Amino acid sequence: MFEWMAWTTPVAVFFCCIVLMLAGMTVWEIKSPTTERRGFLPIATTRGDRLFIGLLAAAYLNLAFVGLSGVIAARLGLPEDPSIWYSFVASMLLLALILRKG
Repeated sequence: MFEWMAWTTPVAVFFCCIVLMLAGMTVWEIKSPTTERRGFLPIATTRGDRLFIGLLAAAYLNLAFVGLSGVIAARLGLPEDPSIWYSFVASMLLLALILRKG
């Protein structure tokens, strides 16, 4: 069923983190309903809004890294493409920043 996708360990960890975040945010929202606030994003957002925006940003960052990893390897003179773990860590940091300050 999932043969079409390259299920590497970083991809599986990334999707597991998303599922855990969605479950955690659901429980948090039930226990403590959110109110809108303004951060560095140009709109007033709730926790759910910031999670959605952060997940989109994390996905785009990962896609950009995968698409540009060959260019990165060539520019830095690396013998092979850089590990996808770098983009995973960067995307989780970006997501945390958007959730906290967005």
